[in-house]
Amino acid sequence: MALTTYVEAIKQGIWEEMESDERVFVLGEDVGIYGGAFKVTAGMLEKFGELRVIDTPISESAIVGAAIGAALMGMRPVAEMQFADFISCAFDQITNFAAKCRYRWGAGVPIVVRGPSGGGVHGGPFHSQNPEMYFVHTPGLKVVCPSTAYDAKGLIKAAIRDPDPVIYFEHKFLYRRIKEELPTEDYIVPIGKAAIRRKGTDISVITYGAMVYTALDAAKELEKEGIELEVLDLRSLLPFDKEAVLDSVKRTNKVILLHEDTEIGGFAGELAAVISEEAFEYLDGPIRRITAPNTPVPYSPPLEEFFLPKVADVMRVARELNAY
Repeated sequence: MALTTYVEAIKQGIWEEMESDERVFVLGEDVGIYGGAFKVTAGMLEKFGELRVIDTPISESAIVGAAIGAALMGMRPVAEMQFADFISCAFDQITNFAAKCRYRWGAGVPIVVRGPSGGGVHGGPFHSQNPEMYFVHTPGLKVVCPSTAYDAKGLIKAAIRDPDPVIYFEHKFLYRRIKEELPTEDYIVPIGKAAIRRKGTDISVITYGAMVYTALDAAKELEKEGIELEVLDLRSLLPFDKEAVLDSVKRTNKVILLHEDTEIGGFAGELAAVISEEAFEYLDGPIRRITAPNTPVPYSPPLEEFFLPKVADVMRVARELNAY
């Protein structure tokens, strides 16, 4: 069986949903003739036609506004932000309208807003952000961050089928680096369920997105020193799998919270609060965070490398925590 890349898995998921449900359509900047900035929608215009693959003006608020209107009329729009950073232009539409419709008058808004997020590609401060926490803070939304090709496909399909708005952050560093065999049969990955990527006994590393691989690489090296890391991939941030988080902490009694987003207001802070409130008596050491510093993402490759959490950072903190 051929290996499928992370980016191809996203494309397959959308394609299959468009084939099986005529309500599903895509819209965004250059998604049609050009096939998308990262080629996620390549070939869709030829297959599904211009009524279901819609090139839009450069206006994220218009893209999301049109998607919301179509969703309220019974459609299932998949709106692409060319880079996740640009989602800020549609912030009002997403947080003040789509997220609140269910609460205000019982109307579901089944839209998916996709965005290539994250650093490691030297994109600079306007093309490398991890803006997930703006939306995790908004009741009424769901927020997912797949790390594997399997999850990328399964979560985009689950997102399209969901009756409420889903923000789908796909890490562009993983697009063509991550490959795996995918099932031929239809499947979804449930939103809100974490996955243990590596079992361990000494320290839980709770993470998501591209940082899953940073954690796994660190775990492989630390195994040589007799330190066994457990790596928990959240997959979904809103809702997140609190039970899986607490279970992992209760097994290992020490925890590292790792994410590429900046530290202040990052998801690690929320996790730290939950763990301290509900599993404090199981902890044998301080909760440790490894995140990006509180600066914009640098453009300079050496500065970006310094900015992003690294394997060496995880190893250093794990050694300190193991010796605590």
